[in-house]
Amino acid sequence: MKRYWLLFVVLAQYSYAQVKNTPELKTPTQITYTTELVVPDVEVPWGMVFLPNGSLLYTEKEGKLIRFQYGKKYKISGLPKPYLRGQGGLMGLALHPKFDQNNRIYFTMATPNADASGGNTGLYTATLMGNALQDVQLLYKATPDTNKGNHFGSRIVFDNDGYLYFSVGDRGERDQNPQDITRDNGKIYRLNDDGTIPADNPFVGVTGAKEAIYSYGHRNPQGLTLHPETGAVWEHEHGPRGGDEINVIKAGKNYGWPKITYGKNYSGTSITKNRSLPGMEQPFYYWVPSIAASGMTFITGKKYPDWEGDLLVGSLKKTYLERLVIRNNKIVAREKIAEDIGRVRDVIIGPYGFIHIAVEYEGIYRIKPSFN
Repeated sequence: MKRYWLLFVVLAQYSYAQVKNTPELKTPTQITYTTELVVPDVEVPWGMVFLPNGSLLYTEKEGKLIRFQYGKKYKISGLPKPYLRGQGGLMGLALHPKFDQNNRIYFTMATPNADASGGNTGLYTATLMGNALQDVQLLYKATPDTNKGNHFGSRIVFDNDGYLYFSVGDRGERDQNPQDITRDNGKIYRLNDDGTIPADNPFVGVTGAKEAIYSYGHRNPQGLTLHPETGAVWEHEHGPRGGDEINVIKAGKNYGWPKITYGKNYSGTSITKNRSLPGMEQPFYYWVPSIAASGMTFITGKKYPDWEGDLLVGSLKKTYLERLVIRNNKIVAREKIAEDIGRVRDVIIGPYGFIHIAVEYEGIYRIKPSFN
């Protein structure tokens, strides 16, 4: 159990400009936050959702789908075998907006080709009946397959109109995939819940285009969430050495990778001198140095009154949960939560309003406030 005080770390940098003398935000109430281990002995958790009955469903990268209820774990049967290579495995997880009526779940997973010599990210749906999957369907699979082990993505989110969005990374081929709408990878995709392509997708009817693409020019998106007020899809993605980004996703827009970036190669050499180019979107926010962002959600509900509307992002590299304070559509402050807890892979708000974070080789924690 870890205990920590509410602290603010004031930003030295916005997305596009240096900001000086940013005032420290005042906390209306002194609050102590306690982390409680809810689900122990988890290896590499990736996605998690709460079911209507209050049980927790989560994925583990090595190919396990687990339901946790009343202190017990139940392995869900019927899951296809993932392509386990590098960063690839079982990843994102989401419930159908009408799950209470149809029991449909959605998941992304690195999917092998016929002889398992390569693979790519696939989106699946299935019916969850008890502790088994039925009617498993592959709705979309990125191509071509490759035996590279990096940048599979992947997250899933439904918008308020019932459209499904999911992310796939550039698969380590930055000069071929992200900027080419005739190729998969390095994209955010938008589908109907049955896997068909919406008629108003931005590249429908464009010769040679992958019509499922909603936005492009992404590196390795591992955060997708819906803004609770605007309904906009927010995304974050890993940069290389610096340049992790938060983006507000818009139809048909190019988010620039690798033509523009605030990052460098891991060797320290330059990828490009360009931070902006005509026709390419600027990030809402970026991190330099990188925090290796993974998982993202907005804080809603009444459990954390002084945090309402703020954005939570997990950090794999820095081993904490980050709270980003948003005022007037700008990030004005950052806070480290659960510092040194481990590699935070995902974060969600539970059914009673509590923040839950999934930590690699640790477990799933709940953050509880105590008012003094």
